[in-house]
Amino acid sequence: MSVRHFLPAAVGAAALLLGLPAAASAAQGPVTSAMNPCGFYETGSDAHYNHCTGDGSRVVIEVEVFGPNYERCVGPGNTWLGSARKIQGAHYVGRTC
Repeated sequence: MSVRHFLPAAVGAAALLLGLPAAASAAQGPVTSAMNPCGFYETGSDAHYNHCTGDGSRVVIEVEVFGPNYERCVGPGNTWLGSARKIQGAHYVGRTC
């Protein structure tokens, strides 16, 4: 094999190997945040509220259900609200708890 053919192949292989970890971590970031978005979201069978905060605050949300809605205090991170069949939505009401 001549140097003219070997050098571009070697440079391409090195670039590919060096670029794989960065590409894998870049692809993983958006997937993770899309799986747990801020606010109300549903999975196939469950309803959740994700309170995205960096200050540790607890907030009041209104949970919308078939029947009278109710308020709930949630802390930072993900909170399971119940079955997605029973929960229609949830939103921040503008106060802490």
